[in-house]
Amino acid sequence: MTDLDDVPAPQGQLTLKLLAARQDTNLYGDIPGGWLVSHMDQAAELAAGREAHGRTATVAIETMDFLCPVRVGSMVNIFTSVREIGHSSVKIDVEVWIRQPHDRDSDELHKVTEARFVMVALDDKGRIRSVRQQA
Repeated sequence: MTDLDDVPAPQGQLTLKLLAARQDTNLYGDIPGGWLVSHMDQAAELAAGREAHGRTATVAIETMDFLCPVRVGSMVNIFTSVREIGHSSVKIDVEVWIRQPHDRDSDELHKVTEARFVMVALDDKGRIRSVRQQA
């Protein structure tokens, strides 16, 4: 019997949920890593924007490894959690988990990747500002 504490599970808050569709593929019919990174960046921006009360921009993405491919028809779930809040920056941990197309009736998720996004708070002129200030 498997101990439920040993089963990997998403960490953080579900921030984005989307379907990997045929129009998202590259020339070979695969969902490219760049498509995932773009959506991870959107999720990090949403999470950081909540903390910074306004506009943020990505300044760094820390290590990212891809553990399994994303197939057309996969339900992509992107989870975020705030790792650290600095003076003008917010570090967001982002995880991508998918439900494979053949597992539509299952609750089983497969981890695809994770990364830490470093976001900086910006004012209305695009200058760095304190996270504590309103945009």
